[in-house]
Amino acid sequence: MKRFGWQAKATALLGSLCMIFGLAACGGGNDSQPPSKTNNSSKKASGPINVVASINQWGSLAKEIGGNDVKVTSIVNTVSVDAHDFEPQTADMAKIQSAEIVIVNGAGYDNWASKSLAKGTTSVSAATAVGASTGDNPHLWFSKDARKATATELEDAFAKARPAKAKQFEARLKTWKASEAKLEDSMKAFSQKHKDATYGATEPVAYYLMDDLGFDDKTPKGYTQAVSSEGEPAPSDLQKFQHLISGRDVNLLINNTQEASNITNLLTGTAGRTEVPVVDVSEQMPQDQTTLTGWITALMKSIDKAMTDFRASEADHQKVGAGNNSDKSSQSGQFNESGNGATNSNQQQPSTPSNGSLPSNAGQTDPGK
Repeated sequence: MKRFGWQAKATALLGSLCMIFGLAACGGGNDSQPPSKTNNSSKKASGPINVVASINQWGSLAKEIGGNDVKVTSIVNTVSVDAHDFEPQTADMAKIQSAEIVIVNGAGYDNWASKSLAKGTTSVSAATAVGASTGDNPHLWFSKDARKATATELEDAFAKARPAKAKQFEARLKTWKASEAKLEDSMKAFSQKHKDATYGATEPVAYYLMDDLGFDDKTPKGYTQAVSSEGEPAPSDLQKFQHLISGRDVNLLINNTQEASNITNLLTGTAGRTEVPVVDVSEQMPQDQTTLTGWITALMKSIDKAMTDFRASEADHQKVGAGNNSDKSSQSGQFNESGNGATNSNQQQPSTPSNGSLPSNAGQTDPGK
């Protein structure tokens, strides 16, 4: 179940009160979820709108809605940078402060951006748009509800900034909604095709996407809570997660490629040995993708293939003697409290599974630490 929802009603009510009473205090908000602000300058602006997005996911959406009438700069624009721990440089701060419109994610994901807004700058927050707050899963771009809400907020902000271009922004939003509607239809078809689908995740990065696709998250709660707070999971939770994978009690493993560690290597290695497909997902949009909807569509296709691969390998992994399989798995990847995977001396190295999936994090380091 998504953790945002009731805040949207509160936001709408607050907006109504502001309109009625004109309270200056209505502009307040926390750092992680800034309210939308409107530049009250009476000077008529012209030319492309200078838009700065904290992350490229929302920057790409701004380009789709704004077209040639916006000039978009995304501060975090590569998968080699972790936005959670990103520390902006002086040049980044200058870009944010000189922007006409700033787009932030909110929900505690990019406080460095929301704290850098210049007075009078118009801001659009994805978290505010969908009613999410700090403590909710912040990977909002993977949510169909958040994408639609943010796209609408962007169209409104752009139209107010350039009233003469309002019809063009409205037309682009309509085109985007049609594309997003096709994606949602594909998601519904996926859910019908893959009923009772389950997954585990090294990080809860794709939680909203998997929920929209109808998946049941089997990741041990203790493990998820630990990694979400940037801590290490308890050995018992990690062992439980390993057993889920080695017993093929999840159809696939979602792996956040931007958060690699000994723990994620151990989990992807376990998946490789038991032919549980691994689907790599980054937080930032990869360079080979140009639109948010296109990226989500590509990920959905990868997930669909992973489900097909899992079903194809079922005949070779009958549950008869599943307890023995679990014992073998626990021997092949025991995890000690120092955080390292201890390999049995007579154990063979993980082989390449028939579906082509390899331990995705092998040899990687965490680029965000």
